[in-house]
Amino acid sequence: MRILYHHWLSPFARKVRLVLGEKRLDVTETLQADWDRSDQFLALNPAGEVPVLIEPNGLVLCDSQTICEYLEETYTEVPLLPRSVPERAETRRLVAWFDRKFQQEVTHPLVSEKLMKRMLGGDPPDSRWVRVGRTNIHTHLAYITWLTERRKWLAGGAMTLADITAAAHLSLIDYIGDVPWDDHPFAKDWYVRIKSRPCFRPLLKEVIPGVLPPKHYADLDF
Repeated sequence: MRILYHHWLSPFARKVRLVLGEKRLDVTETLQADWDRSDQFLALNPAGEVPVLIEPNGLVLCDSQTICEYLEETYTEVPLLPRSVPERAETRRLVAWFDRKFQQEVTHPLVSEKLMKRMLGGDPPDSRWVRVGRTNIHTHLAYITWLTERRKWLAGGAMTLADITAAAHLSLIDYIGDVPWDDHPFAKDWYVRIKSRPCFRPLLKEVIPGVLPPKHYADLDF
């Protein structure tokens, strides 16, 4: 049995879930909060972070990019990295862009303030950080627009791990209604294409306890 430890608020866990879905790999999902670091979970990943994937042979894999690279090399029927070396490099560059830059400038400020604090019952959101995330997202959506005006998908002519990574982060921000899609129609068209794929359906059906998504969240045509 393949087991994935994940959490709703982790874009990195969302990325792995989308990759598993795209590759049509069966998995049993187990919720694990990063802030609830049980000895059992720390034995799997001393960093105490999701995602963690346990393969049917007992192999334990941590870190979203490590997991995705392993899945790509092991289950090759549905490739998510291009064949050409330059396009593979471009895909990895964009994966890093969203997992590092977008995460730091958009995902972390908005999710930590608007979702994490609410789930933990802490202080109200800090409006300064919310403004930072809402301002920064325009730069990233403009970049997605620039890319998709020149390519069919973010890294080239085919959908890759770059698209999945970007969509994983944006899906979480979209859940709280903070993606200004109307200001960036080309980015919206790209997101509609990837959001309509079967691998996305489990995410779109999910409801985070105590937080309802906007009506358009699960609407494939917005």
